[in-house]
Parts: sequence; structure tokens; C-alpha cells
Amino acid sequence: MKKTKIVKHVKTKKVVSNGASCPSFVWSWAIYVYWFIILFFIAATFYIIGRGHEFLHPSRNVVITEEALMRPQDYVDSAKQKIMAGDIDDALTELNVAIDSNANSDVYALRGELYMQMGDYQKALDDLNAAIEIDGVNAIAFYDRYLLNTRLENYDAALTDINNAMAAQSMKPADVLTMRDLYAKRAQLNLWRKNWQGAIADYTNSLARAEGSVSANVYAERAEAYTAMGEYENAINDYTSAVRIISEQIQAATSQEDREAQSSNAMSYFEKSAALNLQLGRNDMAKSDLESAFAIAVALNDTDSANRIQNLINGIN
Repeated sequence: MKKTKIVKHVKTKKVVSNGASCPSFVWSWAIYVYWFIILFFIAATFYIIGRGHEFLHPSRNVVITEEALMRPQDYVDSAKQKIMAGDIDDALTELNVAIDSNANSDVYALRGELYMQMGDYQKALDDLNAAIEIDGVNAIAFYDRYLLNTRLENYDAALTDINNAMAAQSMKPADVLTMRDLYAKRAQLNLWRKNWQGAIADYTNSLARAEGSVSANVYAERAEAYTAMGEYENAINDYTSAVRIISEQIQAATSQEDREAQSSNAMSYFEKSAALNLQLGRNDMAKSDLESAFAIAVALNDTDSANRIQNLINGIN
């Protein structure tokens, strides 16, 4: 009787580099997992790139407008052009967008100026306060708030603002402002406050500055302060200087309206000088001033003024 030979099947083992062994089916499963992870990351990468491409390059149904490509400064520049053209409402819209995009001190100041022009003083004040809070040496913002406070007759606050504007201008000069003009503005404020000596000092400092051009108003307003202090001789000299500047500048006037306005101012200064000469008992000089004023009134076809001045001349005679 033959003996049946029993053969035992032994599972083979795969030896890995670390000396440990693992079944072959485990190794095969690990490969599938490995490749699944790789494919997943590849798909995710293409998805992200595709979304980015969609963001950068919208579908053809989406129209890229000019406004979508504008920067905050572009809106500011556009607003300035609209302000010059008198398109106030559109200018305000442009500035609103600029501020929403970039809360810049200068933009707040510009919008504050626009609100002030529109007569919305509370919004103007809010914007100028915001501009100064962002930049404590913004000379334009301080100057604008000075103008606003003078309109509101808040003269104490206006004086503080013009002082701060002058300090800021010395630290970080603004191209649109000059110390000559700032001294003149503070002098005018002192004149309204009846601070005659302060007004005279500021007008004198304004005239001593080299930048910008001298305004006839500076001499005329300083003459008012001298008159209030009883310094009639100094006042007469200033009225004479004011008329001299007008005679020099009137030739460069760009319009007939401007020439007439300057001529009218000169007529007024001659009359005021005549009144002061009468106070000093200098009738001949007073008469000479009135004759000059009369000649201007005739040239302007201002019959009422000519008749009034002629009566004054007759009174002196």
C-alpha cells in the first residue's frame, strides 16, 4: 500500500530592507493608497490653479470696467477735475470711493473742503477732524478748519487752527500754502478780534516774507488797524501803498470784471485816505485824494459814487 505524500503549502514572505517581513498583499494595498494620495493632490492643485485663473481672468460674460481698474489716487484726481468743472455731486462720489479704498488724511481734507463748499459744515468739520487725527502736521487740514471756524464765527477755535497750520507748515510745507498768506490770514483774524497790535505785527510779518506776491489788501487791512489805534499817518501811507500795488497789478488783470473790482478798491482807499487827511487838518491832500477817487468813479461809470465824491470835494472848497 502506497503512502500518500502530504505537501504543506507555506506562504512566502517578502523581506524588506529593515529585515522585517510583511505579507505581499499588504504591500500591494499600500501602493494603491500611495497612488491615490498622489492623484488627489494633483487634482487639488489643478482645481486651485483653475480657480485662480478664473479670478484673474473672468469669463467672457464679465465686463472689466474702467472703474474696476482705478486706484484710490485716480479717484482723487478725477474728483479734483470734477470740482474744477463744478460737478460737485460726482466729485463727492469719487472722494467717497477713494476714502473707502484708502483712508488718507489729504483725501479727508479735500472732502471736508467740498462739504464746506456745499454748506454742510458738520460733515466738513467731521472730515477735517479725521484728517488731523490721521496726520497731526497736515497744514492744509488745519487751514481748512480755520476757514470753517471763521465762517461759524468760532474765532477762538479759528485762532488755534491758524496757529497750528503755521506750525505744521514749518514742519511739513504744503505746496498750496505760503507763510506770507498764513500770516495775513492770522492778521485778518486778529483784526476781527480787535487785537490791533497783533494784526499789525502779523501784517508786517506777511509783507516781510519773500514767497508769493504782495496783496493790496494786506496794506489796506493794516491801515484799518493803524486807524483804530489812531496812527493816521501810518494808515495813510498804507492806503497809498495799496493803491500803488493796484496800479501795478491792474495791467495784468485777465478780465474786465477783475480790473473794475480792483479800480473800485482803489477808489475806496483814496476816500479813506482823504478822511484821515481831514482828521489831520490837511485839506489840500484830502482834496487831492477825493479828486483821484472821483476820476475812478467816472471811469467806472459809477454815477452815484461820482456825485457823492463831488459833494465831498465841494464841501472842502
